[in-house]
Amino acid sequence: MARYLVVSTSGNPDSNSRRMGQIAFRYLEKAKVQCEWLDISQLDLPLCDADACYTQPGAQKVSKAIETADGILLATPVYNFDVSAAAKNLVELTGSAWEDKVVGFLCAAGGMNSYMSVMAFANSLMLDFRSVIIPRFVYATGRSFEGDELKDMEVGERIAELANELVRFTESLRR
Repeated sequence: MARYLVVSTSGNPDSNSRRMGQIAFRYLEKAKVQCEWLDISQLDLPLCDADACYTQPGAQKVSKAIETADGILLATPVYNFDVSAAAKNLVELTGSAWEDKVVGFLCAAGGMNSYMSVMAFANSLMLDFRSVIIPRFVYATGRSFEGDELKDMEVGERIAELANELVRFTESLRR
């Protein structure tokens, strides 16, 4: 049976990308697939120093979670037209654990201008680790939310579609 992981890479306690990740996680739970939630703000992750960082408990925990997953949804905020530094650090800490994973993205940003910002990150996963990138991702701005709630039903539908595509891609490639 395939294993799925949803990872929140935001350090903001009021994070819209985390909210999107939680919605996707609930869809996966409803689909009755084996899934895990990981919020890196709850871990004491070191900055990657290409040395002692890999032995730290937080780094080992995320590395094991990614290594044992078959399909991963990465929920990330967008800052300065790119995924968060925490998302990049996550990949630097876990490296080859991303090999041959199916990966999808849930992105939250302040405005619509950085819609394509996830592409360099996705290309890195694809080229460096042969990850299979789902050619659909969800991008939302603060206008899609009202307080803690997602109010944009179209974004909600796209999150459900992405969760379904994660399962479909992962199961198809595992055959």
